[in-house]
Amino acid sequence: MKKYFNLFDFSQKVNYKTEILSGLTVAMALIPEAVAFAFIAGVSPLTGLYAAFMMGLVTSILGGRPGMISGATGAVAVVLVSLAASHGVEYIFATVILAGLLQVAAGTLRLGKLMRLVPHPVIFGFVNGLAIIIFMSQLDQFKGTDGSWLSGMELYVLLGLVLLTMLIIWGLPKLTKAIPASLTAILVVFGLVSLLGIDTKTVGDMASIKGGFPPFHIPSVPFTLETLQLIFPYAGIVAGVGLIESLLTLNIIDEITETRGRGNKEAIAQGTANILSGLFSGMGGCAMIGQSLINVSSGARARLSGIVASVMLLVFVMFGSGLIEQMPMAALTGLMIMVSIGTFEWASLKTFTKMPKSDVFLMVLVTLITAVLHNLALAVLIGVILAALFFAWDNAKRIRARKYVDENGVKHYEMYGPLFFGSITAFNEKFDVLNDPQEVIIDFAESRVVDMSAIEALNKITERYSKVGKKIHLRHLSPDCRKLIEKADAIIDVNVMEDPTYKLVVDKV
Repeated sequence: MKKYFNLFDFSQKVNYKTEILSGLTVAMALIPEAVAFAFIAGVSPLTGLYAAFMMGLVTSILGGRPGMISGATGAVAVVLVSLAASHGVEYIFATVILAGLLQVAAGTLRLGKLMRLVPHPVIFGFVNGLAIIIFMSQLDQFKGTDGSWLSGMELYVLLGLVLLTMLIIWGLPKLTKAIPASLTAILVVFGLVSLLGIDTKTVGDMASIKGGFPPFHIPSVPFTLETLQLIFPYAGIVAGVGLIESLLTLNIIDEITETRGRGNKEAIAQGTANILSGLFSGMGGCAMIGQSLINVSSGARARLSGIVASVMLLVFVMFGSGLIEQMPMAALTGLMIMVSIGTFEWASLKTFTKMPKSDVFLMVLVTLITAVLHNLALAVLIGVILAALFFAWDNAKRIRARKYVDENGVKHYEMYGPLFFGSITAFNEKFDVLNDPQEVIIDFAESRVVDMSAIEALNKITERYSKVGKKIHLRHLSPDCRKLIEKADAIIDVNVMEDPTYKLVVDKV
């Protein structure tokens, strides 16, 4: 008989056995990824592990999506790598704290709903670019200390261990899912290297990860305007990328579990976690798609699994660091290459001949910007802006007019499509002012007056007819359109014709 109990949410049942076992599995899988992402960011493995602990614990308790796992991620690591190389880890801590404050502000202002403005081609480009960055960062492991490519036996040994790791991660799930493939691959390669005495680079050769409880530490940076100017762009990118990846992961988990998370609450939790991560010597992070899927696929649905994973991760750091330092770097390299392969949206390649050319262009552009500039937030911002421009351009061509003269000699223009800044030129070309009769009606039953540019266009067309002594009426304006015109009454002069027999569907709703 399974025991259930409510934890943090009185409407949610908790299966203790499933939650604890899933949390242990996630904790094991978090270790190699946290270490690998720390190396990508150019900081010590302990910095990545502390971030994984703090991010996972805080978001599991406070987050808006039970069952979702957060930690040190590649998306954040690739943003911080240049800052770490130029100014050191203390500036990383300060940047993460500032990014957390920005995320808390975004959640408080309820900006999580802006995620709906990011179209799928931009999301595909973002994910694909991130996968390329993670893959390219692993190529450094195939270089020596002098920066030259490895050769001979050293290269063959490293390549063989990397391929073995990838083969296990790929093949084991096809046989059984009872144990995590990534953890099994790490243990197999670790055992092989130990038993055969293979001479290869280990985590301990890179840096020590022995540590205790994350120490509270205020970043040792000058509290000046110059420091703020330096870290703010990085903090803004970290905050934006973290929210995008976290809310994207939240939506994916929502679809799998057929439940609904709370985006704004998750944004506040992510921000709080990043603030504490920076104060407790962590590199910061966000939600992890891979680990979240592992957790959910193991049956976890409550907050307990994430709490168990975070606590056990810290236990490993405090009492099992000696073993972790003996972990071969080849195993981590193979793991991260498989992470990049799994992150890449291969299905997006099949859409090249099926998607509109503008969407394909967006996806490729965002991918290139992400991969080349390593600026994920800029890539997404450019993608969203271009998507909006493409949408406006397409809708600008959709405005149509059906014209006829009724039995009273009044000419009617029945408009179809939105009237906004992009469609004004096409709108003006529809009218034959000089040859039209004395009275003209523009019918907006199938159209909408969207913005100030549209209102000004109505004013101009009214003036054109007025100059030749003709009268124009606007009919069937929706309530929101009439409201716009009423607000602009001081600067325009149009004649709105009311139709007492006309009802909009939206009015009934």
